Amino acid sequence: MAEERIIPAPPVNPESKPYWDACAEGKLLVKHCTACGKAHHYPRTMCPFCFSDKTEFRPAKGTGEIYSFSVVKRGPPIPYAIAYVTLAEGPKMMTNIVDCDLDSIKVGQKVKLVFKPVEDGSTQMPMFTPA
Repeated sequence: MAEERIIPAPPVNPESKPYWDACAEGKLLVKHCTACGKAHHYPRTMCPFCFSDKTEFRPAKGTGEIYSFSVVKRGPPIPYAIAYVTLAEGPKMMTNIVDCDLDSIKVGQKVKLVFKPVEDGSTQMPMFTPA
């Protein structure tokens, strides 16, 4: 089995705690604004589109498409791919593409959600793999 990268635990604050609690249970949540109807990611209280504080978490489908990516092979001990994935719900999410040949990743590729444990075991990090 290939060696896995060590993923540091994310900073958790009261605004993002429900998001990370859901990730710990293997669920991805996306913030939705009930004022303008748009979804956004990274989760925050204020809508970045209309600045309303009328936002709520909703479950995400866990599917998307690679919008942009970069494969890092030099420097780190274990190569990795970082990407922006356009979620089925609309927003783009910065994430990692995992469990695949890094040279086979393509813009427009369909991906699905997987979770990887963080270093301290406090939650799981949402990542994507080819669908």
